[in-house]
Amino acid sequence: MKIGFIGLGNMASAIIGGMLREGTVLAAGEAPVTAADLIGSAKTEATRTVRAKEFGLAVTASNREVAAAADVVVLAVKPQFFPEVIAEIRDVVGDKLVISIAAGLSLARIAELFGRDEGAMRLIRCMPNTPALVNAGTTAVCLGSGATEADEAVCLNLVRSFGEAIVIPERLMDAASAVAGSSPAFVFMFIEALADGAVAAGMPRVQAYEFAAGAVTGSAQLVLQTGRHPGDLKDMVCSPAGTTIEGVRALEEGAFRASVMNAVSACVAKAQSL
Repeated sequence: MKIGFIGLGNMASAIIGGMLREGTVLAAGEAPVTAADLIGSAKTEATRTVRAKEFGLAVTASNREVAAAADVVVLAVKPQFFPEVIAEIRDVVGDKLVISIAAGLSLARIAELFGRDEGAMRLIRCMPNTPALVNAGTTAVCLGSGATEADEAVCLNLVRSFGEAIVIPERLMDAASAVAGSSPAFVFMFIEALADGAVAAGMPRVQAYEFAAGAVTGSAQLVLQTGRHPGDLKDMVCSPAGTTIEGVRALEEGAFRASVMNAVSACVAKAQSL
């Protein structure tokens, strides 16, 4: 099975790297994916050269060449470039499986750009996030009505090569884009702020980042592995008259939770406007 990537940025790189590292098998009876099964296109020669050297895949400047050669076409360009890219490839895609990783563009809108009804295409939307770069991604997956069970299996095998996959209805995709796709930026800001606080208390910055990042990683694992409510886990840390509850009070004075909720809402609103 030949997989074509139109766009070779960070997310495409995460997907490609995950498949090659994990030896991903996309469909029953097939061999693991190798570089020989991949082809990608990018606008700049510099990007093409870097990805070819990094992964050993075939690269080209032609989006049409990728779409014609591939059995599965992954659209890994920014939403604003979809109209021009699809205009280049729509007459060579045929009945191939198309996977979009763009925020904000609905299945119906993507199909419209191809000049088709959504149910007449094998189309799937995915929203991965940047932790995919270290095989820790969480990807939302939304199936088009024309996608088959076999298409779903291929897509899930592909995205699980770099993390977890969660199938959701399309009405939740904008929320997933915010809470998974955009939120790593918020978490990085939180880690930076935690480290800055530790530096202000006298800790060397390198150690401060190690402690802050380690605490965030461990806390997330605790939520996922125990299945306990985050508020319950928070209460475990907050001893009566202790240091942690004082920190919680300071965060609440700064409207910490409301600020985070507002950030998610802002991301959803932006996605809906694309």
